[in-house]
Amino acid sequence: MVLTSFSSSLLSSLPSLTGPPPSNSNVYFSSSLPSPRRRLNRKPNHHHRNRHLYLPLLSRTSPTRSIHCSSSFSSMPLEVSTSPSQDSLLYSRAFWVTQSIIAWNADVVRDGSCYLYASQTAALSVTDGEVEGHDFKIKLEEDSGGIPQNVIAKFPHIRDYKAFRVPSTVDAKSLVKCQLAVATFGSDGKCSYATGLQLPGVLDELFAYDGPLGAHYSEDAVSLYLWAPTAQAVCACVYKNANSRDPVEVVQLKEFNGVWSVEGSKGWEGCYYVYEVSVYHPSTLHVEKCYANDPYARGLSPDSQRTLFVNLDSDTLKPEGWEKLADEKPIILSFSDISIYELHVRDFSANDHTVHPDFRGGYLAFTLEDSAGVLHLKKLSNAGITHVHLLPTFQFAGVDDVKENWKCVDSTVLEKLPPDSTEQQAQITLIQDDDGYNWGYNPVLWGVPKGSYASNPSGSCRTIEFRKMVQALNHIGLRVVLDVVYNHLHGNGPFDENSVLDKIVPGYYLRRNTDGFIEHSTCVNNTASEHYMVERMIIDDMLNWAGNYKVDGFRFDLMGHIMKSTMVKAKDAVNRLTKERDGIDGSSVYIYGEGWDFGEVANNGRGINASQFNVGGTGIGSFNDRIRDAMLGGSPFGHPLQQGFVTGLMLQPNGHDHGGKDVEELILSAAKDHIQVGMAANLRDYVLTNSDGKEVKGMEVLTYGGAPVAYALHPAETINYVSAHDNETLFDVVSMKTPMEISVDERCRLNHLASSVIALSQGIPFFHSGDEMLRSKSLDRDSYNSGDWFNRLDFTYNSNNWGVGLPPKQKNEKHWPLIRPRLADPSFKPQKNHILAAINNFLDVLQIRYSSPLFRLTTANAIQERVRFHNTGPSWVPGVIVMSFEDGHRGVPGLTQLDPIYSFIVVIFNASPSEVSFASPVLRARTFQLHPIQAMSADEVVKNSSYETSTGCFTVPPRTTSVFVEYR
Repeated sequence: MVLTSFSSSLLSSLPSLTGPPPSNSNVYFSSSLPSPRRRLNRKPNHHHRNRHLYLPLLSRTSPTRSIHCSSSFSSMPLEVSTSPSQDSLLYSRAFWVTQSIIAWNADVVRDGSCYLYASQTAALSVTDGEVEGHDFKIKLEEDSGGIPQNVIAKFPHIRDYKAFRVPSTVDAKSLVKCQLAVATFGSDGKCSYATGLQLPGVLDELFAYDGPLGAHYSEDAVSLYLWAPTAQAVCACVYKNANSRDPVEVVQLKEFNGVWSVEGSKGWEGCYYVYEVSVYHPSTLHVEKCYANDPYARGLSPDSQRTLFVNLDSDTLKPEGWEKLADEKPIILSFSDISIYELHVRDFSANDHTVHPDFRGGYLAFTLEDSAGVLHLKKLSNAGITHVHLLPTFQFAGVDDVKENWKCVDSTVLEKLPPDSTEQQAQITLIQDDDGYNWGYNPVLWGVPKGSYASNPSGSCRTIEFRKMVQALNHIGLRVVLDVVYNHLHGNGPFDENSVLDKIVPGYYLRRNTDGFIEHSTCVNNTASEHYMVERMIIDDMLNWAGNYKVDGFRFDLMGHIMKSTMVKAKDAVNRLTKERDGIDGSSVYIYGEGWDFGEVANNGRGINASQFNVGGTGIGSFNDRIRDAMLGGSPFGHPLQQGFVTGLMLQPNGHDHGGKDVEELILSAAKDHIQVGMAANLRDYVLTNSDGKEVKGMEVLTYGGAPVAYALHPAETINYVSAHDNETLFDVVSMKTPMEISVDERCRLNHLASSVIALSQGIPFFHSGDEMLRSKSLDRDSYNSGDWFNRLDFTYNSNNWGVGLPPKQKNEKHWPLIRPRLADPSFKPQKNHILAAINNFLDVLQIRYSSPLFRLTTANAIQERVRFHNTGPSWVPGVIVMSFEDGHRGVPGLTQLDPIYSFIVVIFNASPSEVSFASPVLRARTFQLHPIQAMSADEVVKNSSYETSTGCFTVPPRTTSVFVEYR
């Protein structure tokens, strides 16, 4: 039977759509089970719930990048039969890719046949070689033309599948609301194979939509729009307040071409609502009644279970002067002028006793004018920091928004414990899922500010306070970057309280493997930006934050799992925002992210993804892990004692076996090449002399794995960094990798040396909050859920948080034998004078960066023409990098003049434990002198730097960065 219209009898037979969600006692199957996590040592905080029965995910080949993960899912294995049976419908191995084509890698024997089956009530079963319970049976014929090229471009992982043609008489728009399966039959008429279908391709072709979504407000009505083309019925349950037991109104939404809508009364504004969606869910093989927030929610109830009707255009939600903020923002002439300071909202003030207790750990702490933290940010802003990158501030799981529900430890008790005790981490771990701390990489709803950071999670308070935070930071000279996590979602399935999108259009928003199970290489529940409405939602969300909250940038978590086309469209959409129409200059919004290439998207496995190499030329920045690893040694996933350029490799061994002196020398010279390429903005085509004395391009310098070091085509496409929230802090890495016998003074100087390399490089410098204060997390390599205790920032500068106990066991126990003696040794702990010196030195190098445009060149060509590296080739002085910037002279042919003060700058980085002298004929007979900021520095060591005109010889103290300038 060919389906031509969706039976109205099905709608009439559905259960009534009223009342609150049912209990979570249903048994169902899910693919989203734990697997090894592979990425920058971060994981969401998942509460374990043994509420459902799951089908174990079939094993997959793991990518090479090491990631860890915990999951909210507890699995109970089920035996899966390999013969056609009901179990085979748990898989979705066929793909309905266009209205007329189903892709499947099944073989149809001669004289055999293939059919598409549909059941409106999800009654399909495979029994005794027959497919039963269907309402519709449609014969499919193999298409010798194969899969169309446009489909292969969108779904390259099924390029070798066979194409089966769907008859043109089929009403596909109605059919997608059913349980679907395809089956092959032998010449004997028996079913040989059956499987479910994945629908994103046909849904995109039939239902791609660019109209309104979410709640829209007019003078006399509130209208709702929900994209749910596979839903059989949708209603909205409207509640007077967040805690009302019963809805005041239940309204049925009407569908047109996959979009459900209803016009309600103006009185809805300020109320709450929940969608009730009847839809077939492939994880349960049933038509489920799902209760979900609006995917386009802009406000939430305190328990996050209801969506708030909130009109962000209402004047009552705008701080005084909000409409003028676009004209008051700090001026950025070029993205090359950006420098970024990464900060967690709670870290900023949770430990700041100059902040009122009600504001600590939240948005309003940024609005105070004279708190210790704000005064520190003002110092950074005055020195040159332009952007504050806030870790996730959208609605995430893992922290209850109601503060009264939090558990906490008595810090006065922890402070009395030994620095290498296991007790601190034991107490923190005991409550870590019930306290107020989490990094926030557990997205639930992208478009709502996190309620736990508001003084009151109810109503529109979080909206107003978030806006006040952005406004306050802008007013002290700092633009605001949001950390967005569009690559995965915390929940899935029809019953998980954190599941939203997978309840609305099951199987669409989350990327699935060829068996039909959810991919989770990012940790859990990867999203699929290659699907039209996923891409649209990402872009819409960015426009929401940029337009409604006037943010100044976006940092993409695991950007490599997003398609390049999505990133480019998003950038273009944001750039089109104007102050006159949208209240923000979109051309000044900077976008960057983690371009790691791993998992199912690696090597363009799901289309051209936004990896480091692929985004070159787009103007989108990506993190440069090459310079980080070369400076520190090894990688975050290698042995913790592997040394690098800054941490003493070859020059001050720590006892770790690096393979012998020859190997150490080879690694050190390669590290120098990697750093120099990074300091030239990691440009692919930048030509330099490598450690072998050969002239090579940046892309011809290779990593230890054989990949090119350089990937950028524009300076603003490189984010240079040496530490971030992931992995150990800079001070902790230096303390771990350097020899135990060196002094804390020396470690502090190395901390500063590493920061100075980042600060004085071309490209965009990125600093983790506290690097400038010698921040420690007591050697915790993954403090995402380690509470305030291990993540403390002290803006009184009395402590850097070193030695507050052994770091949490789960991620660190393997290295406790290395960590314990370091924490126990009191000589490792910096004193206040060390912290103050580190801050002053950090401010100095920032001011030096902004003292000359030569440190912030805006084009690849300018960098090639003006930036040179000396001390190159096989006879280089180990541990020393010498970089120079040359400027032109007005009226003289050649280089144009950029700097009105300095005509030539030389920067020397001496990572060695000894004073070094370096002479170069090309730098002889000049008038260099120490940069005036360093000449007046509180650092007495750097003042011993010198230059001799007659010989062109520079002398630089040990573990010191010295900047020499030639005045005009």
